[in-house]
Amino acid sequence: MANKGFSHVGLSTLDLDKTRDFYERILGFKAVIADTIKIKEGGAIRHVFFDTGRDQLLAFMEPRGVPGVPVEYDAGINRGLGVPAAFYHFAFEAGSEAGLEAKRQELAAKGVDVTDVVDHNWAKSIYFKDPNGVSLEYCCLVREFVEDDAKMQDRFEISIKALGLDATNVTEVTAAQSHSYKAKAS
Repeated sequence: MANKGFSHVGLSTLDLDKTRDFYERILGFKAVIADTIKIKEGGAIRHVFFDTGRDQLLAFMEPRGVPGVPVEYDAGINRGLGVPAAFYHFAFEAGSEAGLEAKRQELAAKGVDVTDVVDHNWAKSIYFKDPNGVSLEYCCLVREFVEDDAKMQDRFEISIKALGLDATNVTEVTAAQSHSYKAKAS
């Protein structure tokens, strides 16, 4: 069977109303399914699927009083794990360089903090976050892939600051990781 792409990506939110407003009003995605899942042991989960195009969906679940689910947690994924914003992110297709620039201008006009266009050589992208702190991207391919692209090699360099990390925190985290690794090795 040939790969056909994603059916959907499922994420979590603590504020489904705010999330729905962002994905509908700011990004222009249409909600196609909205339901409430009642939990037998108590509470419920509100659930919304957005059509991101090409029959690929993005879903959010919001727990409400579900036993065993924390009342508060960091739905931003990266912050909760303490890793750079680029580690877990979701990229939407912009279609073309002109479409990418138009989307950047549209997001900025709607008050979204969005980066300038970043040139990756094979693609161009813009980056921003949703109300949950989830890292998002619009991207478009700018050339065909070649065989050399799949070979692991040094392609560019980036700073700790560009990753969104504070150099002080990096030193502390690196020291803690080193200590943890040494303790496990003993």
